[in-house]
Amino acid sequence: MTHTPADDLAGIPGPAGSAHPGPRAGGPGAGPRVAVLGYGAIGRVVARELLAGAVHGATLVCVVNRSPVPDPPVPQLSLTEAIEIADVVVECAGSAALLEAIQPVLSAGLDLVVSSVAGLLHPRLAGRLDTLGPGRLRCTHGALGGLDLLASAAAVGGLDRAVLRTTKKPIALIQPWMDEQEARRVRGAGEDVLVFAGPPAEAARLFPQSLNVAAALSLAVGDPDVVRVELHADPAADLTTHRIEASGPQGSYVFEVQNRPSPDNPRTSAVVPYSILRTLSGLTARPPLIA
Repeated sequence: MTHTPADDLAGIPGPAGSAHPGPRAGGPGAGPRVAVLGYGAIGRVVARELLAGAVHGATLVCVVNRSPVPDPPVPQLSLTEAIEIADVVVECAGSAALLEAIQPVLSAGLDLVVSSVAGLLHPRLAGRLDTLGPGRLRCTHGALGGLDLLASAAAVGGLDRAVLRTTKKPIALIQPWMDEQEARRVRGAGEDVLVFAGPPAEAARLFPQSLNVAAALSLAVGDPDVVRVELHADPAADLTTHRIEASGPQGSYVFEVQNRPSPDNPRTSAVVPYSILRTLSGLTARPPLIA
């Protein structure tokens, strides 16, 4: 089954012949019941906005988190318990949590909104995404723009190349696997320095919190072999910059976005929770006219 990325980067149904059972919320026209998986910098904002009515008809019914949440705004449940009462699980917990959740959530017929798109490039899921279901997988575009256009161009003759250059402050790019010499090189950068260059799967593996955008671009384009990722550390980078240059038979494309980092987690952009909410709104009875 071929991926056909659309408004929210990728909509992946269950296996051929299976039908999504639809929302389990009560009553005609009732909105989806939402469980938020992960209650960190992203999940807290998503939960807060859902409680404030940011997504028409959607109801936050629980949160799922590895550690206890002090004074949670809704019940904190296990994933198994959440699956029993929700229609949609919104993943805000990282690639490891996504790998644990994807099979049980989709097998139960729930929709899964993914923010940790890097997890979808993990070898454990290689060649399996189109076989999961009957629930639907929806990937948010996160901090990146232009993916719908690139996906459309890729569907008509493919792309010859797509280069993503991401620039962040050095502190956001230090990783546990770095030896002291590499960590010191990045941390002490006095100007723009190249931290990584390579394919999207390797980028997602080495920088899972910083390069979900690389995985999103790879899935949108549909051919990871044409995608190259460059990650730069720049002490002057008050904003996180993502620049895409792509070309193919349909034309040439250049996109650049500059996002303010989350005040609670400099590895992610402050706009990411709202991108998740936008993707979730597409699963409601009243989706936005322009997603």
